[in-house]
Amino acid sequence: MIRSRGSEKRTRGLCAFGVLGLLILCFCSENTLAQSPGPSRDVPGATYTIAGVVVNSVTGAPLAEARISLVGTQTGKGVARQTTAEGGRFWFTGLPAGKFSLNGAKRGYISASYEHHEQYATAIVTGPELKTDELVLRLDPMAVLSGHVRDENGEPVRHATVTLFREDHSGGMSRVNRLLNGISDDLGYFDISSLIPGTYFVSVSATPWYAVHAPSAPAGTGSGYSGVSPTLDAAYPTTYYSGATEAEGATPIVVKAGEHPEIEVHLNPVPALHILFRTGENKEHGFPRPQLQKHVFDWVEPMQNSVMVSVEPGVYELVGVPPGKYSVRMNPGAQGEMAQASEMNLWRDGEELDTSRGEPLSSLKITFKTDGGEGLPNRLVTSLQDGRRRSVGWSEVDPAGVANFEGLAAGKYAILCNARGPVYAVTRTETATLKTSGHDVTLGAGVQQELTAWLTAGVVKLEGVAQKAGKPVAGVMVVLIPKDPEAHREYFRRDQSDFDGTFSVANIVPGSYTIVAVEDAWGMEWMQPGVLSRYARHGQELTIGPLMRGAVHLPEAVEVQAK
Repeated sequence: MIRSRGSEKRTRGLCAFGVLGLLILCFCSENTLAQSPGPSRDVPGATYTIAGVVVNSVTGAPLAEARISLVGTQTGKGVARQTTAEGGRFWFTGLPAGKFSLNGAKRGYISASYEHHEQYATAIVTGPELKTDELVLRLDPMAVLSGHVRDENGEPVRHATVTLFREDHSGGMSRVNRLLNGISDDLGYFDISSLIPGTYFVSVSATPWYAVHAPSAPAGTGSGYSGVSPTLDAAYPTTYYSGATEAEGATPIVVKAGEHPEIEVHLNPVPALHILFRTGENKEHGFPRPQLQKHVFDWVEPMQNSVMVSVEPGVYELVGVPPGKYSVRMNPGAQGEMAQASEMNLWRDGEELDTSRGEPLSSLKITFKTDGGEGLPNRLVTSLQDGRRRSVGWSEVDPAGVANFEGLAAGKYAILCNARGPVYAVTRTETATLKTSGHDVTLGAGVQQELTAWLTAGVVKLEGVAQKAGKPVAGVMVVLIPKDPEAHREYFRRDQSDFDGTFSVANIVPGSYTIVAVEDAWGMEWMQPGVLSRYARHGQELTIGPLMRGAVHLPEAVEVQAK
C-alpha cells in the first residue's frame, strides 16, 4: 500500500489499489503498483554521449593522466575507459540508453565516483533530454599526516605504536573509529598517507627504553621491588595529541583535502603500578586472570604493555601498569565459572584488585530459523550491537543454526545477520517465557540466555523519482524509515538519487515505512531519535507485504526537502 500525506481522496484511491495489488502479488514475482514518472523516454536505436572534465576538488584545475571508466550499473561490467589528456577532458560516445557509474582515479588523489557520498554515488543516465556531455568529476588530493614522537628529554622515541582514529558520520550516527596503526622509525618519525578529508585523532603507546618492571619481593622480606631502582620502574601512559592521557581529552586534527599537517606527541613517564590479585591455593583447575582494558573513544581495547608475574603462592601481580581508569575483566579459570567485569580507577601502587565488585558477565545462545520455513543461507554470520551500534561480538552460525556468545555485559543488544545473497533481518525472537517482535535482546547480569531468532529476507526493491518543484533532482539522500525506528534500526535503507532523479532502494524486508528525500543530508546523524521525524511528516507512507517480491514502483515522485 502506498500513501502520500496529501488529500484524503488520493489516499483512499491508493489504499484500494494496494488491496488489489496484494492479491496479484500472490502470483507475480515483480510488483508494479504504478509506473513512476520518468524524466524521458528512450528512442529506439539512439546513442548518447557521456563527456566532461576531471578536476582537482580543491583548486578546480583540470587533471591530466586521470583514468576514467564507465561501468554499467545493471551488469557491474566495465563499458569503456580512457586516460585524460592535458585539459582533463574525457569523452565516451555511442552509448545506449542506460545507467552508468562514472569513476575516476589518479596517482596522488582519492579514487571516486561521480558525486560520491559515503558508499553512494550518482549514476549517469543516458537518454533523450538528459545533458550528459558537460560533467565535472571532482577528485580529492590525498592528504598526509606526519609527525614525531619524543620523550621527556625531547629525544626521539623509536618503535612507538602510533594509532590513527577517524570521526565517522556514516550510518547515521557519529562515532570515532580506529583506522590504522603505524610504527615510529629510529628518528621517532611517522607518516600516514592516502587520507581523505575528515577529523582525526592520534594516540601513541610506547615503553621507556630504560624501563625495568621487577616483581614485588615476597611479604616479610622488606626489600621492596627486588633490588631495582624505582626510577627505572616507569611507564608511558597512552598519550593523545596534544598531551591528554584519556581519549575524552584528545585534541581533534582537522585534515582537509591535499593538506599535510605535522604534529608532535610528547611522552612523559610515570611510576609504574604494581597491581596485586589473589588466586587462592588450589590452582589445579586454573584461576581467574585479570585483563585490563581502556575505553578508547567508542571502543574498549586491551592494555598491551602490562605483564603478570608471580609474587608468592596464591598471589600474582600486574607490573608496568600506568595509573588511570580501566575496565577490569576477570576471565574464568575453570570451566563453568562466569567472567566478571568492573570499572576501576587505579592510582595507588601495590593496590589489590577487589574482584568482589565485579558484575558477572552473561552468555547467549541463539538458534536461527526462517519465517518461511526454508533452510538458512550458507555461511551465515551473526553479530551483536549495543545502543551505539558498536559491535560487541560476532559468531558464525553452525549447520544446526546455532550461534554462541560469551562474556556479555548486562544490557540491550541488537541481533544482526550477514550472508551472501539476500539481506536478512531478525523480525522476532522467542524464549521459553517471552515472545517479542524486532531484533533486540536484553540480558541481565550473570545469566545464560537461550532464544530463537526468526529471519526474514529482504527481497523487495523500491524504485521512484526524487523531485523538487516538479523537476528531478540528482545527488540527494533517499531514506526509507521504518514505522518504529528505535525497534527496527536494521530496517533502514538508503540510496542516492541518480542523474535523472531516479533511485532504487534494495533489500527491503516486509513492514511499514515512510520514504523521504533530503538535500545535503550526507553526514547528518539521521539514526538519532527524532532527527528524521520532521522529514517523515512530509514523506510518503508505504507498506511492504510479506508476499511482495522484486521491484515496486512508487506511484508519485518523492518531494525533496531542504535539510
